[in-house]
Amino acid sequence: MHRLLPIILLVATLIVAPAHSKTLRWTSQGDPLTMDPHAQNEGLTISVMNQIYEALVRRDRNWKLVPELAVSWTNVSPTVWRFKLRSNVKFHGGQALTADDVVFSLNRAMAPASNFKSNIVGISKVKKIDDLTVEIITNGPNPILLAQLSTVRIMSHPWAVEHKAVAPQNYAAKEETFAARNTNGTGPFMLKSREPDVKTVLAANPHWWGKREGNVTDVVYLPIAADATRLAALASGEVDFVLDPSPQDIARLKSTAGIKIVEGPENRVIFLGFDQFRDELLYSNVKGKNPFKELGVRAAIYQVINVEAIKTKIMRGLAIPTGSLVAPQVSGYSTEAAHREPFNLVEARKILAEAGYPNGFQVTLDCPNNRYINDVDVCQAIAAMLAHIGIEVKLNLLPKAQFFSKIQKYDTSFYLLGILPTTHDAWNSLFSMAHSQGWEGGGDWNIGRYADTEMDSLIDAIRVEMNSTKRNKLIEDALLLHNEDVVHIPLYQQVTPWAMRANVRVVHTPDNFLELRWVNID
Repeated sequence: MHRLLPIILLVATLIVAPAHSKTLRWTSQGDPLTMDPHAQNEGLTISVMNQIYEALVRRDRNWKLVPELAVSWTNVSPTVWRFKLRSNVKFHGGQALTADDVVFSLNRAMAPASNFKSNIVGISKVKKIDDLTVEIITNGPNPILLAQLSTVRIMSHPWAVEHKAVAPQNYAAKEETFAARNTNGTGPFMLKSREPDVKTVLAANPHWWGKREGNVTDVVYLPIAADATRLAALASGEVDFVLDPSPQDIARLKSTAGIKIVEGPENRVIFLGFDQFRDELLYSNVKGKNPFKELGVRAAIYQVINVEAIKTKIMRGLAIPTGSLVAPQVSGYSTEAAHREPFNLVEARKILAEAGYPNGFQVTLDCPNNRYINDVDVCQAIAAMLAHIGIEVKLNLLPKAQFFSKIQKYDTSFYLLGILPTTHDAWNSLFSMAHSQGWEGGGDWNIGRYADTEMDSLIDAIRVEMNSTKRNKLIEDALLLHNEDVVHIPLYQQVTPWAMRANVRVVHTPDNFLELRWVNID
């Protein structure tokens, strides 16, 4: 019941709110991990950061890249881009946006603790030309620089210096910084108050340079862990919008008066990953060796997972089975690479025995319990399926804040994760997930520490190939190699339903981000 208390208090305060104000009260099962715009490349966190901070370019309703803090750009040469900044833009704290802020922010996003290094790999230097002009020099031709820049938000340099927030928060080390709880962006909404895991309040920025397409003036985000409690709050009118209604409730919600569902495919693929680096797993009864280094073991796990059953029985149809790390809406998607081998229990047993584990083994599977749709049920189903070939899975279910901190320190043997390439290009997924670590942020989400020289060569070639036909062939080759090596086990693409009061109008996006600037309340 303590989860509902902030909602009840909120309703009381709304009684005295000005008549012209439009307050959106929304919820999902988790909470943003941080307010530092460069610390955590995680969906809900980025979604909230997008309301407060802005980038040089952004995506519009039709998913096209359009100007944001930059009004124009030119290629001075194949490796030099010049950006003209928007004039008269103010940060929420009153500071004027200048080229110094852009130079600082892009360099900050490339700092060691940043979780966005792989998003802007290839930038060798950022320099100020004048107060409203920035030059970006790349270390080779870059076909997706604009898409990369759309993921990096701009901070005020003087503000960061004043509050000792020049470096990004080291989230994995559980560092506390001023920027982790406070913000100073240029975006359409300002952070009014922040109580982690309780309530985050935003207010419309009265001095925002942009044109509002929505009418929301105040926003209250309330994390509510339990599915039933979130939907009860929606049904009673205590909240207006639920980002992640449970699939089993969708049919009922569609027939409930005063509530509507908006849904669409998300660019996120849910997958399994393994520790392929250590000579002995941290969490297994196998001593002196690592079964996940054996291709046959990984292939057997692939074959014994019945994704169609997960789609039907657990996700209630809100999943699209896939064999690829990238979704169809992502640039570079390959239908051949997306082919998924069917469930085959007999073959899985045979492969596992040939790999040297006829009786299976024990291992711990780390799973978030409040990040993805039905994540706990999916992990429980996977554990039951693996039991059929003798692999005894111990589930370690964690809130996402603890889960991400744990796996980013490689404190895992086997894990479930979801990937949504923030650039919406396949290179981003491959570089982050399958490139060996240590080169310009490569492999920052390569939790299993897979390393292959052929894979690295393909990914490095994709980065600088400007011919789209050649580039797509390189991407397909890399995705096929990923499948051949069973680097990860892609499971399904999420289909995300949003539930809301009937008087709320939103724009559903393939990144599952609620863009507050587009929300209208009738």
